[in-house]
Amino acid sequence: MASRSGLFSSSVGTKIVIGITGVALVLYLLIHIAGNMMVFFGPAAFNKYAYTLEGNPLLPIIEIGLLLVFLIHIFKTVRMFLGNQSRRPVRYAQKKYAGPPSRKTFASSTMIVSGLWLLAFLIIHVKTFRFSPEVEWPAGGRDLYLLEMQAFTNPLIVGFYVISMVVVGSHLWHGVSSAFQSLGIDPPGWTRFILPAGKTVAVLIAGGFIVIALWAHFAGVRS
Repeated sequence: MASRSGLFSSSVGTKIVIGITGVALVLYLLIHIAGNMMVFFGPAAFNKYAYTLEGNPLLPIIEIGLLLVFLIHIFKTVRMFLGNQSRRPVRYAQKKYAGPPSRKTFASSTMIVSGLWLLAFLIIHVKTFRFSPEVEWPAGGRDLYLLEMQAFTNPLIVGFYVISMVVVGSHLWHGVSSAFQSLGIDPPGWTRFILPAGKTVAVLIAGGFIVIALWAHFAGVRS
């Protein structure tokens, strides 16, 4: 047990844990956005989806599991960042972005900042949509469609949400390919496929959530 604990506390083990939890969170985001797309089909389809989801007895366990994965991901990332900083007592006078084959970008240099922003966003998001005052849907369950449309009529909420999704995109822009690299699933011949695939996933996830928010805002204003 001690040796296993030591493995995951090592630099390599920490990167593996960050990679595994990162992949798990990306998969969750893909599933989450696929479900949220149901909003385009109207209140009946969206609320039926939400009612089916919330009626699943395993949902609390899944939510706790996701929370643990998220917290482990943050803890390990921050710990690795602080460890790297402590081993570099003198900061670089000026940061310069290297060209290929270096993967250093603005997104990779701001992973801690974007991650902490997303932690704050998650707390606000969960408070708004998971623990908000309930409005009953006549067919059963909560009227989450109405809740979403009402929330996004506020331009400040929409602005904060859109900015946060841009931060999500920035985090995933580097994070997806970095996760594969940390897990060792990045042989030289695959790099030219993994890098653009990771960036595509980042754009699709962030762009999809932004489209939903903007559509809900303008549709809510018209209604």
